[in-house]
Amino acid sequence: MNDIIIVMGVSGSGKTTVAQGIATAMGWEFAEGDAFHPEANIAKMSSGHPLTDEDRWPWLRAIGEWIDSHDRSGTSAVITCSALRQVYRDILREGRPTVRFVHVTADPELIEDRMEHRQGHFMPASLLPSHIPVATLGASRGVLSHATVFVNIRGCADREAAVRNNPWGVVCAD
Repeated sequence: MNDIIIVMGVSGSGKTTVAQGIATAMGWEFAEGDAFHPEANIAKMSSGHPLTDEDRWPWLRAIGEWIDSHDRSGTSAVITCSALRQVYRDILREGRPTVRFVHVTADPELIEDRMEHRQGHFMPASLLPSHIPVATLGASRGVLSHATVFVNIRGCADREAAVRNNPWGVVCAD
């Protein structure tokens, strides 16, 4: 049986770094969940407007179809997706027993700093406040399944030593 890992968390939390590390360590395919957004979603976020549930449904369905194709082929893979609300995670895991979540968290100040300094991403730091309360609410109420792993990203001084001593190959994201 294949495995599908969804690396979830707010924008700027380090999802891509962690997901790429898992994919590389395991020899699995990697996909960036942002690539599945319709252009209208990207335009909306780029202009500083948060997405609604109605905006997210087609995106989540597209990610689900990607997962289904990997399940059909028996190919293990890793994908990023904010998956901030329980209903989003339920949609992604419904009828898909191969799906597991890795929840990446970081201090809001660190995330904001990353978002303000990163280049080439459509989501502005001004939208971070619309993400954090939703994600925090879900985690604090224990709504994540037992198949979820939490990773708290704080960065690390000796990245090379940390990677050498960790079987996943990723313990920090700057």
